[in-house]
Amino acid sequence: MASTSDIKNGLCIHFNHAPFQIIEFLHVKPGKGPAFVRTKMRNLETGRVLDNTFPSGTKIEVIRVENRTYQFLYNDPSGFHFMNMDDFNQITIAKELINAPQFLKEGMECNVLFHADEDRPMTCELPAKVALEITYTEPGIKGDTATNTLKPATVEGGAEVRVPLFISEGEKIVVDTATGDYRERFKG
Repeated sequence: MASTSDIKNGLCIHFNHAPFQIIEFLHVKPGKGPAFVRTKMRNLETGRVLDNTFPSGTKIEVIRVENRTYQFLYNDPSGFHFMNMDDFNQITIAKELINAPQFLKEGMECNVLFHADEDRPMTCELPAKVALEITYTEPGIKGDTATNTLKPATVEGGAEVRVPLFISEGEKIVVDTATGDYRERFKG
């Protein structure tokens, strides 16, 4: 058992009969009354975010977790299939457990968070930025870089991203997986 003084970002705990991961926390010591810890937690089974306040010194149950690198293979109606790069074992992960499934592409390496005691996947995190090719967009206009106007573009995998007017079909761009926003042209 741990206490609220052990809370940090990324810590996984068992709370209300479900696994949660701490996204943010703030230790508050008011001038009057006892101290407390305000947290924002993500339910690892449903993906929902919950705000909760723990009184200072409260005991919490920490879950042992492991991060493993898996390669995305394909998806079908049963889920998204990944392969462990070390022992070539394959696992299937539900769409709800993946942070940005629309940006997955074949061969991409992802970080899978496992419950160490039960050896089951809890979440799948894509890299922070991914390079994707644009499969369809309206024709680009050369020299139109002065305005901050965006147009829709479809990237490989079928996701839609808003890109600047000068980007054209066939180019590779860098997309932020957390927000789904265009970052820059791919240099490589």
